Amino acid sequence: MASAAANATATICNHLTVPANKNINLSSNATLLFSPRKSGLLQSSSRRQCRRNPVVSSLLYPTPSLSEPQTPKPISFVPRFASDEPRKGCDVLIEALEREGVTDVFAYPGGATLEIHQALTRSKIIRNILPRHEQGGIFAAEGYARASGLPGVCIASSGPGATNLMSGLADALRDSIPLVAITGQVPHKMIGTDAFQETPIVEVTRAITKHNYLVTDVEDIPRVVHEAFFIANTGRPGPVLIDVPKDLQLQMVIPDWNQPMRLVGYISRLPKPPNEVYLERVLSLIEESKKPVLYVGGGCVNSSQELRRFVELTGIPVASTLMGLGSFPCSDEEYSLQMLGMHGTVYANYAVDKSDLLLAFGVRFDDRVTGKLENFATRAKIVHVDIDSAEIGKNKQPNVAICADIKLVLQKLNSMLETRKSDFSAWRQELNQQKAKFPMSFNTFGSAIPPQYAILVLDELTRGNAIISVGVGQHQMWAAQFYKYNRPRQWLTSGGFAAMGFGLPAAIGAAVAKPDSLIVDVDGDGSFLMNVQELATVRVENLPVKIMLLNNQYLGMAVQWEDRFYKANRGHSYLGNPSKSSEIFPDFVKFAEACDIPAARVSKTEDLRGAIQEMLETPGPYLLDVIVPYQEHVLPMIPYGGAFKDVITKGDGRSLY
Repeated sequence: MASAAANATATICNHLTVPANKNINLSSNATLLFSPRKSGLLQSSSRRQCRRNPVVSSLLYPTPSLSEPQTPKPISFVPRFASDEPRKGCDVLIEALEREGVTDVFAYPGGATLEIHQALTRSKIIRNILPRHEQGGIFAAEGYARASGLPGVCIASSGPGATNLMSGLADALRDSIPLVAITGQVPHKMIGTDAFQETPIVEVTRAITKHNYLVTDVEDIPRVVHEAFFIANTGRPGPVLIDVPKDLQLQMVIPDWNQPMRLVGYISRLPKPPNEVYLERVLSLIEESKKPVLYVGGGCVNSSQELRRFVELTGIPVASTLMGLGSFPCSDEEYSLQMLGMHGTVYANYAVDKSDLLLAFGVRFDDRVTGKLENFATRAKIVHVDIDSAEIGKNKQPNVAICADIKLVLQKLNSMLETRKSDFSAWRQELNQQKAKFPMSFNTFGSAIPPQYAILVLDELTRGNAIISVGVGQHQMWAAQFYKYNRPRQWLTSGGFAAMGFGLPAAIGAAVAKPDSLIVDVDGDGSFLMNVQELATVRVENLPVKIMLLNNQYLGMAVQWEDRFYKANRGHSYLGNPSKSSEIFPDFVKFAEACDIPAARVSKTEDLRGAIQEMLETPGPYLLDVIVPYQEHVLPMIPYGGAFKDVITKGDGRSLY
């Protein structure tokens, strides 16, 4: 079946290679012009502090460093009520959030939360960003948390409102994102009677939250909220749900703000400081090694400064997971191998395959990284450091296991390394040869726009400083491969759960948390359509979110797998209108215009740079619909269940397999 994107495809194909950490200008005749961008950590010109008042203890919000989001200095909290003044439970709930430093929530009202929303209108501290769907609200709260490092907060009503949070809760749990979700519930005496819009959300979400609460006593609200934030943000971060029956929201109470937390068991299980005996063993393995590799994941996002120092001291090259991008600068030509795994660079996967020591820091040996487990890093001794003991040995048995905060581990290792010397230059030279042999590359399709080129141009024009959110699919992988992330919390993606529709609401959350930063949602047409209603939120809140839509009229990753493994038989992966396949459908430019958002469409390579520049220079939100060929594949690719030896580096949808 032909589509408008396919109609732009030419019969001549040129294969373009992208030297590591270089920018590329692509003219209509596929001439390559390279202009190097300065490597190293890039600082944005405006580093606005997140709108959060940290009035809680330093245990919840540690002293910030270069690798962590900066926060304002603590200010004294001034309550709206006298200490002995009765107030509704809903007002207690909102004040409890205020006391935790919350200034922004993403809340959609319903019958069981009307009292909470009335209390929100009485707050002088908390701003509500009204999503147009509860899933948009929780994804926005995730974007807020991922961009700032602070817990995101969302609120939804009972029944369908609460169940619409499910994907966001599962996503936050899988990617270790601190989140507090508050749901309304039917009056507690009606629980279990199948009352109108009743759902036992605590039971439903038990497997996809770090912890959850059903409040049965209005006097427990201050303690429960404080515990929820503590749990969400300590140890391995994750989502906590609080279910509040409507009658408790109405009940009058004088709150006790000094209740102790009841988390003795949880606190006793939090990781202890690392044992120096194990750290000495790690250093011994490094000294014995000839080909060590750092395999770093999302657990390193708060330890970027320490990680960079560790690399300086050891000279060990760094391969990052999808979730770990930005923890170490991707533009570092000497040490960065960029991303490993199914769609990682050949040289990153080569390094892991040939390594004799794998330092796995803040990772979980996910199947999209390892492929066939028994063939992953078979030559290497493995050191696994993770804050969650459940991850150690779950998929791959390590030689040395350390359950501790990676920041503390790296700090201690760095202090111990100051007097030790290592030389892995020969190993890095071997990897440089692999970089030269297997550079990142992509195909051209005549005058049609290669999607990878669009991301390269975006990287160049933003000087690598934008916060990038993505949906899920091919565009997600291309954004991971071709945009150079040089600092943590710059890359917002639904990693482990891979939830389509994540990109736009996550960009909304990031824009609320970082209003002076450039936020770009690099999205695919299929993923974007799943939460397109949030364009209304962008407009009403006047959020300067830029949307670069890579529109190929298909579910691109499904098409790629169909091409490779199903003889190109299309199994409902076409998203256009079959009766008008020569036209772009749906018309996203009109969607944007319906929400009073400026928009444009570009379909030729020669017009792309100017179109992206206009998007970036236009004040406020903007949607750019970039029409790309559906035949392009995300490469390299290690087939699911395969090993490094099975890596695919060539081809696209114009060939039969």
